[in-house]
Order: sequence, then C-alpha cells, then structure tokens
Amino acid sequence: MIYILKDYLKALENNGLDPKYTLSDAEQSKKVTSVTFDSREAKDGTLFICKGASFRPQYAKSALASGAIACVGENAIEGADPFIVVNNIRHAMAILAQMFYENAPAELVTIGITGTKGKSTTAHFMRSVLDDYLLSSERKETGLISTIETYDGVERFESHLTTPESLDVYKHCRNAVNSGMDHMIMELSSQALKYERVEGVHFNIGCFLNIGEDHISPVEHADFEDYFSSKLRIFDISDCVCVNSSSEHFERIKAYADGKCKVVTFGTDPEDDIFCTDIEKRDGNTHFKVRTPAYESEMILEIPGLYNVSNALGVVAMSYVLGIPEKYVRSGLQKAKVPGRNDVIESHDKNVVGIVSYAHNKLSFDATFQSVQVEYPGKKIIAVFGAAGGRAEIRRRDLPMTAEKYCDLILVTEDDPGTEPLEKICSEIAENISKCPFEVIYDRGEAIKRAVLDDSIGPRVIVATGKGDSSYMARGLGYVDYPSDVQLFREYISEYDRRVKE
Repeated sequence: MIYILKDYLKALENNGLDPKYTLSDAEQSKKVTSVTFDSREAKDGTLFICKGASFRPQYAKSALASGAIACVGENAIEGADPFIVVNNIRHAMAILAQMFYENAPAELVTIGITGTKGKSTTAHFMRSVLDDYLLSSERKETGLISTIETYDGVERFESHLTTPESLDVYKHCRNAVNSGMDHMIMELSSQALKYERVEGVHFNIGCFLNIGEDHISPVEHADFEDYFSSKLRIFDISDCVCVNSSSEHFERIKAYADGKCKVVTFGTDPEDDIFCTDIEKRDGNTHFKVRTPAYESEMILEIPGLYNVSNALGVVAMSYVLGIPEKYVRSGLQKAKVPGRNDVIESHDKNVVGIVSYAHNKLSFDATFQSVQVEYPGKKIIAVFGAAGGRAEIRRRDLPMTAEKYCDLILVTEDDPGTEPLEKICSEIAENISKCPFEVIYDRGEAIKRAVLDDSIGPRVIVATGKGDSSYMARGLGYVDYPSDVQLFREYISEYDRRVKE
C-alpha cells in the first residue's frame, strides 16, 4: 500500500516523535514511494532520512534535488526544505520503516540471536536445521541477516554490519515475505538493540548465548553496564528466549527475564531444559549427547572447535521451541558450514595447519585457542590478528593478553583500521604482549605468508582471527577489496606444498 506524507506525519506524532514542519496541504498529500537514508537512492517521491555521525548537509540538498519530497532529521538544515524535525531520528526511522514496509517482520517467524561470541555460527547452524526441515515439505529456505551474509530471497551479499539499520531490516523482511519465505534469522548486536535497529520487531524466539566485556569505547558503549543492559533488551522483545546457563551473570540474566517472556535454558547442568553430556572428539568430528523434553539423541558437528557445542545447544533449544523433529536437528547440525568460522586448510604433510577464525574478543579468543591447544597437541601455535579501528579499544589489551597464554608466536597485523592509523593500533596491541615472542607485520597477507612459509618454526597451527572469510578491508571511510584469509592460506599453503615436493 502506498501512503501519503500526511500518513507518515501522523504516525510520527502518534509515536511521540513530536514532528515539527511547515508543509502545505498539497505537499502533505504527496505519495511516498520510497524511504532512504542514502542520498544516491533519492528520486521522485522519496522521504529522505538525515542520520549518522558522518552525515553532511549536502546529502539532504542532493536528495531534494533528485526529487525527494521532504527530509526528516533532528535538526533542520538551512536550504534543505521541506524539512521535518523529530526528537529522535533512530526511533523515527524505525516507525517510518515499519509503515513503509507494512510491518513485514510480523508476517514471518523471526529468530533473534545475541551474545558476545558465537552469533554467526549459531545463526548458520540454525539456518541449516531450518532449511532441512522446511525444504522437506517444499517450503522456502530461511532468510538470514548476519555478520557474514544477508539473504532475503531477493538480495544475497556479504555483510558489513551484524545488524543493519532498521530501514534495511524491514526491507529485507518485506523481500523475504514477497519471496514466499516464512522464517527470518537475525543476529542482534548490542548496537542494534541499543540504537533501535530492530525497533518494532517482536521476535518469536530469541537466543542469549553469553556475555563478556566487549564493545567498550567512546563510540559504542561507555562501560560494561551499558553493553550488558543493551543485550538484555532481547527479553523485552521476544516471546521466548533460549539462554545458556553457563553464561557469566546467568543469575542476573534470569532475574531480568522473569515475567517478561518464556525462558528455556540450555547447557551442561542436568537441571537445564536442554541438557548436554559426553562431549568428545571422534573421527575428526565432535560428538555429544543431548536431552530435551521431547527426545534424547547423539549429535555430530563436522565443523571444528569443541566450543561450538554450546552454539549447537542453543540451536537444539530453539528447534525444540519451534517443534522441529529431532531428525532434522541432527542432520542440519551435522551438515552445517559457516564461512570463515574455523575453516581449516592443511598442507599435504600435515605440518602446517591454517585456521580461519572470526574470533575477535576475549571470550572468543579464549575459547578458540583453548580448543586449538586440545585439538592439535604437539604443534606450535601462531596467532595472526589485529584490532578494528575506532571501536572496542579494550580488545587491544584483551586479545594479546589472552593469545599469549596459548601461543608460541604472535604476528600483529591489520584488521579494518578504518580512519585510525594502523601503526597506532598495532603499537597498542604490542604494548600488551609480555610473555610471548611477537612481530608487527602491517600487511596481513605478508603476516600469513611469514607464518606459513617459515620452516624454522616446525610443525605449526596458524590461527588468523578477526576477518573470517570477508574479502574487504575497512580503510579510511570506505572498504577496499582485499584477499580473504581463506584465499591467503590456500595460496601460501599451496606454495609450501610445492616447496616440499621439490
């Protein structure tokens, strides 16, 4: 349905946005045919949203020149008329998105996953299970909005944000509905929950994986309390949330959830609703037994990493709530693959093992390197990592201090520096390495090459963290193409194999 501008003004007013404007009846009667915050997308009938730290007044003027019928923002811009002033642009954007895309999330079974680590893996595990189940009855595959990939039946692309802005969330849900999908999985970042990116979306099922100190910086969360409080919002917007009983601060999590929604617990405590035992590595795969109120079964994960059992349990719990039969849970988990999450590339002689991991905070580093230490006894461990610019500055302390507990060599390198000097980031990381040999190699490809081709190191497992399978690097205000860690490992391990053969 196409609404006129007056309808949107009324929606803003009804939701406490207190819109201020000077618009004639004729202007208010114009049809709104698109809503965007990208001035390059503006055209006749566009309602243009002015938002973001990098927003410039010329964007509004450009949108109007391209045919936009009005701009919306928190502060009027001289020479950009008509302009609608609201008291909260993020809330306003969600209201406009919900109206323009006719509340598409309400037409889907929505699944929201949050946690300090494991969101992407859990989302992909869940998609694998759901796809097995849905496709068995000739229903459409599952929609996905994640750190790795976005797929809505119309668009499929490599993601730059864990959870996009509300306008994009609603757009992807509308695409999914129009494509005949009936399920959508979303990763929910703390930023998304804090800054209303999923405002108005009510989740049928949520999953709270864990909580640890992360994303503390001047542009993200001022302190851990702000970060934790943002994560807890999932209980306010879900019918049921599956919670990892092994998470830190579990008692506080449980207390917050009380009375807000149904809670299903999962973990290794026999009192959990979804209970796991007998975790073991066998034939290169991870085996574990689960008990749910509906069935008992042995599950198998072919993806490496013992810590992934916790992510899989979250999926078992969500599947139980959804009523998915055990056979689809088992088959979906066993075949699940997650691009850039523990991809393993080995040399022919097995002396060089490259692992591509998205681990990028203290919790995920500890889980990853602890698992590597157990799964690759007798091999030296080399870490290749950096830290993103302009955010989560605590990682520059936590990552090196965690890695050096397990590693024989640390190579500090580039990882999306953005507008911050790479040299500064690497220096701050290096300052926190005191117990392990390290080198600073600014070029990420050269760092991986050094680790793979230096035969003086001996049998080794090289863990490149932070980037996963992404094929870009954030530099300055944009993104540049850059070989993924998977590509780099394949190239240099092939070179290693040729040298050995010669």
